Amino acid sequence: GVQSCALPILIYDGECGFCTTAAQWIHSRWPHPDHRIVPWQFLTEPELTAMGLTKETASLRAYWWDSARLFGGERAIARALREARYPWRLLGVLLDLPVVRLLARPGYLLVVRFRYRLPGATPTCRL
Repeated sequence: GVQSCALPILIYDGECGFCTTAAQWIHSRWPHPDHRIVPWQFLTEPELTAMGLTKETASLRAYWWDSARLFGGERAIARALREARYPWRLLGVLLDLPVVRLLARPGYLLVVRFRYRLPGATPTCRL
């Protein structure tokens, strides 16, 4: 299960078409085929709890879990991009800089709020 997995996992909303498309896009840029993207809906309550999540919190934003730490929202995306091939890795490093995070956070929140209007979106993308 996820609890025993030491590899990083990008957790996303599998019922949202935009979120699924974005997670698959990031996954396709990873040189590590063993890194995983997992819809939070596929995780059991014990797995979520082991990561410090509940179904309610998992449904609010994307998460990056590396078996030691949990990052949410823009930090999750930054961490996932840091695992990608160049130039996306550089973007992940930049997004994770404290100064840039000040801008990335409101940007991420805007994407979450209006994800139903973005490419790949479905009616279930509305919060």
